[in-house]
Amino acid sequence: MEKKYWKSLEERNDLPMENPGRQDEDASKSLLELIDEEVTNKPSSRRNFLKFAGFSFATAAIASSCKNPVNTAIPLLNKPEELTPGMANYYASSYFDGHDYCSVLVKVRDGRPIKIEGNDLSSFNKGGTSARVQGSVLSLYDDGGRIKFPMIGGKETTWNAVDQQVTSNLAEAQGSGKSIVILTSTIISPTTQKILEEFKAKYPVTKVVSYDPVSASAILQANKDCFGIQIIPDLHFEKADVIVSFGADFLGTWISPVEYTRRWADSRRLTEEKKTISQLFVIESGLSLTGANADHRIAIKPSQQAAAILNLYNEIASAAGGKTFNVPASVADLKPVAKKLLEAKGKSLVVCGINDPSLQVVVNAINSILGNYGTTIDLGAALNIRKGMDQEMDQLVQDMNAGNVGVLFFYNSNPAYNYGDAQKFLDGLKKVSLAVSLSTASDETSKLCAVVSPDHHYLESWNDAEPKKGMFTLQQPAIRNIFNTRQAQDSFLKWTGSADDIHTSLQKYWEANLYGKQSKYARFQDFWNHSLQDGVFEMEAPAWSMPAFNGNAIDTAAQTATAPQKTGDFELVFYETIALGIGNNANNPWMMEMPDPISKVCWDNFAAVSPKDAEKLGIETGDMLRLAEGLELPAFIQPGQAEGTIGVAYGYGRKDTGKVADNTGRNVFPFMHIENGFRKTALATGKPTTTGDSYKLATTQMHHSMEGRAIVRETTLDEWQKKPSAGNEMHEEVQKQKFTLYKEFEFAGHHWGMGIDLNTCTGCSACVIGCQSENNVAVVGKEQVAMTRIMHWIRIDRYYSEDPVNPSVYFQPIMCQQCDNAPCENVCPVSATNHSNEGLNQMAYNRCIGTKYCINNCPYKVRRFNWFRYATNDAFDYNMNSDLGRMVLNPDVTVRERGVVEKCSFCVQRIQEKKLQAKLENRELKDGDIMPACAQACPSGAVVFGDLNDPESRISKMFNNERNYHLLEEIHTLPSVGYLTKVRNREADKIS
Repeated sequence: MEKKYWKSLEERNDLPMENPGRQDEDASKSLLELIDEEVTNKPSSRRNFLKFAGFSFATAAIASSCKNPVNTAIPLLNKPEELTPGMANYYASSYFDGHDYCSVLVKVRDGRPIKIEGNDLSSFNKGGTSARVQGSVLSLYDDGGRIKFPMIGGKETTWNAVDQQVTSNLAEAQGSGKSIVILTSTIISPTTQKILEEFKAKYPVTKVVSYDPVSASAILQANKDCFGIQIIPDLHFEKADVIVSFGADFLGTWISPVEYTRRWADSRRLTEEKKTISQLFVIESGLSLTGANADHRIAIKPSQQAAAILNLYNEIASAAGGKTFNVPASVADLKPVAKKLLEAKGKSLVVCGINDPSLQVVVNAINSILGNYGTTIDLGAALNIRKGMDQEMDQLVQDMNAGNVGVLFFYNSNPAYNYGDAQKFLDGLKKVSLAVSLSTASDETSKLCAVVSPDHHYLESWNDAEPKKGMFTLQQPAIRNIFNTRQAQDSFLKWTGSADDIHTSLQKYWEANLYGKQSKYARFQDFWNHSLQDGVFEMEAPAWSMPAFNGNAIDTAAQTATAPQKTGDFELVFYETIALGIGNNANNPWMMEMPDPISKVCWDNFAAVSPKDAEKLGIETGDMLRLAEGLELPAFIQPGQAEGTIGVAYGYGRKDTGKVADNTGRNVFPFMHIENGFRKTALATGKPTTTGDSYKLATTQMHHSMEGRAIVRETTLDEWQKKPSAGNEMHEEVQKQKFTLYKEFEFAGHHWGMGIDLNTCTGCSACVIGCQSENNVAVVGKEQVAMTRIMHWIRIDRYYSEDPVNPSVYFQPIMCQQCDNAPCENVCPVSATNHSNEGLNQMAYNRCIGTKYCINNCPYKVRRFNWFRYATNDAFDYNMNSDLGRMVLNPDVTVRERGVVEKCSFCVQRIQEKKLQAKLENRELKDGDIMPACAQACPSGAVVFGDLNDPESRISKMFNNERNYHLLEEIHTLPSVGYLTKVRNREADKIS
C-alpha cells in the first residue's frame, strides 16, 4: 500500500478545503482607483462590458504615453578609494540582539547595507545564518519603529540636555545611598563589560542585572550545583550517535540553534565514507522544529516531563550499578531509549529545555553516568550567550517597589512587555527617581521612561563579542548612523566622564587583553586590521581539568523533582517561534509574514489544539477560545500537539512598537510566572471554552498544492544500507522510460543545477528570508496572504504522514525547478519566459503582460503574480516601500511592477557577478564560487549549487547519487533541481 502524505487534516480526510486563491483569482480590482467599487459590483451587460473594456484600453494607452519622472544621478566628486560604484563591499561584523548570535558579513552597495551573510571564517556558525539574522538588515531602515532622536518627557531634546539630566540624577542617587541599576540582556562584549566596570567604579552603588526573558537560569544553576561552575557547556551534536531531547528545540530556538543545526546536520549527512547517521529522540508537548526532525517523538504534558526524566535516569543508573530513586511511573516508555543511550556510552547526548534546576541536575547525572562529559559535552568552552538569572530580575522588582532604586537604565531590555508580573514591575517603576531607556526601537518600556537615549542599530555600531570562551569577534559600522542616535557604550562613557569613545575603548581592550595572546603579528595595528577584516580572532582552548560531579546534587534534585506537579484539565505550553523570538522582531514585516515551519500560519499567534481534543470539545480552526482569565485566542488544530495541552507562542501582542507589530496577536508573557525563582513556560488551567466568535488565520499550508503526488520520498537507515536506492525506486522506473520527441537541450558552457539534501534540511526557513532579502520580494500583508497571494520565491512545504495524533513530519524547500522541458515556456504568448543557454528558465519582466498562463501550466506552483504595485503603494507600506525603506533594495534585481509574474532565478545576478569576476582574474569558474542566496543562508549546508557540466562538481556528484530524484519527474519536465531521499534512523515498520 502506497504511503499517504498530507499537508492538512482536511487533505488527509478528503474534506473540502477553502482555497480563496482559486475561486477569486480573477477578482482583483484591476482599476482600483479609477472605477468605483459599487459600479463594478453591478451585473454587467454587454454594453457595460464594452464600455469598461474601452475605458481600460484608453487608460492603458494614456499610461503608456506618460513619461517617467527624471531622476538625476549625482556623481561622487571625491570618490573614496575603496568604493567602486556598482560594486559591493563586504564588512565582517557580529549579530547579537541579546538572544541570538552569529558572525556575519554585511553586503554594502553604494554606502547602503542591503544583505547579511554568514562569516565562513567563524567556527561558531561556519557561514550559516538564521531567518532572524537574514531579516535584521530590514530593521535598520525601520522608519516607523526606530527612535530617531533623544527625548526627555516624551519630547525631542538635545544630547547635552540628556547628559545633564542623567549625570545630575546619578550624583543624587550616589549621595542618597539608593542604587543605580543597569538592566541589560546578556552582554557578551568584553569591551562593553569593561566600560560598565568603569561606570561602576565612578558610581559604586551601581548594579548590573542581566535579564533574559526566556533564560537558561536552570542550566546555569544546575551546573553550579553539579560542578561548581555557573556556565552553559559547549554541546557537540556532531559527535553524538544518540541524542535525546526533553523539550529543547535545539534546531529551532534553544540557546544556539544556528551552531547546533550545523553540528546536528553533520551527524545526519550520508556519504561514500560515512554510512551511518545519529538517532534523535524527542520528548515534548508541542510539535517543535526539533521534534519534526526526530526519528522518534513522544508527546507528553509538561507535568509529565519530570517523571519521564527520572525514569530514564533510573533505567541508566540501574544498568550502571548506580543509585536509583522511588519515582512516579512515566506515561512514556523510555526503556528502549535508555538501551540506545547505554549502547552509545561516550557518544550520546541528553539535553533538556525545561527551566527547572532539579530536572537539569538529573539530566547532568544521566550524561555523567553515560560518560558524555569530555566528549559530546565540553565544560571548558563555556557558551556566553545566556547569563541572566531569573532570581536577579525578581529581586530587582522587589527593590524597585521598596523604593531602593534611584536611577534605572534599560539597555536592550523591555520588561514592561516581557516580564511575567508586569503590573508589579510598573508599580515599582513609579518609585524609581529616573528611568532611562537606551533602546534602538520604540517599545513598551521606553514609553515609560523620562529620558530616552536611543542606541545605534548594530549595523551602525562598533563593538566586540565573546560568544564562547576564547572565541572573539568584532562588530563594525557598515553605515553612518541614520538618525540622531548615540551608541549606548558612548553614552555610558560620557556619563562616566571618559574622553574615550567606543572605538578607542575597543582598541585599548584588544591591545591590552588579546594582542599578547598571539604571535603572528608583531605590530598591534596589523593584528587589529586583520582581526577587523576577518571579523574573528579565535584562541586555542587552554588546558583544563574536568571538575568532579557532585553526587549530593542528584539526591536533592530527585527529591524536588518527585514532588507532585501542578496539573489542571489542560496545560498551556508557551513556546518561541522561529521568526519573532522573544518579540524583538515583531515589527519586522519579513519576520511577521514568514510562515511558521510547523503550522504555516503567519501574522498571528493562536491556540494550538490536538486533533483528539478538538474532536472531543467540538473545536474547529478559527474558533475563538477562552484559555484563561484575560486570554482569548483563535484555535488552530495542530497534529502532534500533546493531548491535554494547548500551545501558544509568545513574542506577539506588542504595543507602541510600530505599524507591523502593534496589536498583532496576544501577549502571553504575563502568564509565564516565576516559581521558586525560575520562570515557567507552562501553566495549568481549565478546559478551553469557545466564545462563539471566529477569527480568520492566514495560513499557507494548503497554498500551491501539488495534489498529493509522490513528492516526498523516504526510507530507513537499515534499508538504505542494504540498498542505496531504497525509497527511490520510482526514479529508477522513470529513468528507464526517459525519451522525448523533442530535441534535447545541449548546454555547451554551463548548465546550472541545485540539489537539496532532505536529510539535513530542518525547515528553518533561513533560505526563505535570504531569498526575500536578495531578490526584493514584496511583503503583501495578512489579507493578501489569506488569499494565497504570498510572494515568496521559495516555500517550505511541510508534509505529515501516519497518525495525526503524533505524525511523522517532512520538510521540502520548493523553488522554480528550472526545467529543461518547462511547461511554462510553451504557453507564454509573448515569450516573457524562455530558456537560456545555461539551463535557466528566465523571465523578461518588461515583456510580461500578465496572462498568468505560465502560472496555470507550472506543475510545481512556484510562480507568483503581482496583483498590486507593492513597491509604491501606501496600502502595502511595510518598511521596504518608504523612502528610507527602499534603501534595503538590491539594485541588481528589478523591482517588479503590477501585473508581472515573477519567480526564482537561481540568483542569476550572482551567477553573472562571479562569471565577470573570474573573467577579470583570467581563470575558470571554480566549484563553489557561485552561491545563491538560499544556499548561502542555509545553516545546515543542505542546499548545493553548481555546474552540472562539471563532472567533479558537488552538484554533479549529488545528481549521480542513488538517493537523488526530481519532483514529478514522471511528467518529463527535466528539472534542474534534485532532492536526496530522506533517511530516518528508525525501524522499518515506522516507515511503511
